[in-house]
Amino acid sequence: MLLAIDTSAGTSVAIVDPSTGRIVAERSTPDTMRHAEVIGTLLAEVLEAAAVRPSALDGVVVGMGPGPFTGLRVGIAAARTFALGAGLPLLPMVSADAVARQQALSGASDTVIVVTDARRKEVFWSLYELSGSEPVRVDGPGLAKPDSLPHTGARRVDAAEIPAAQLALAAAALVEAGKPLASDDALYLRSPDVTMPSGIKRVTQ
Repeated sequence: MLLAIDTSAGTSVAIVDPSTGRIVAERSTPDTMRHAEVIGTLLAEVLEAAAVRPSALDGVVVGMGPGPFTGLRVGIAAARTFALGAGLPLLPMVSADAVARQQALSGASDTVIVVTDARRKEVFWSLYELSGSEPVRVDGPGLAKPDSLPHTGARRVDAAEIPAAQLALAAAALVEAGKPLASDDALYLRSPDVTMPSGIKRVTQ
């Protein structure tokens, strides 16, 4: 079984059985401001609902974004810590792959551009060809203004949440097919809001 964690949009945690495609347990919230507050609770809830110990898992799938800096790093840190503590492999994925897979499972067989909120009046996007249950990412991830998205001929899918269960099943499919996963570097696509000061401020009275 695989544990999956994604905080690139809201917070989503799931445990799946790739051998059957069954979603064993799943918990999520669309809240984009409280990742750190809810991640521990959601992890505990899925483990309890699935009635499995960490040692019974086979790996930890983690969404590497793209996503806003603060929220994204919460999920990545949680996944890395859990995997290290349980002695499990970490399986990094592009978060939007889960949404594309969900679209494919619904029966769609076209070209879609998955769009998520990047804040600062920008969006993240990834382009997919849907064929069967496993979509193929053909461009992206990228960052753009909402009115300047590329691939205008593709069907647009706006995602408020990333389904962690589909992320895990997508990762399992790639592993089984011998295809590469994502890089284990977070996909921020831009610099964080917080920057180091350029110099020492002079104190005046």
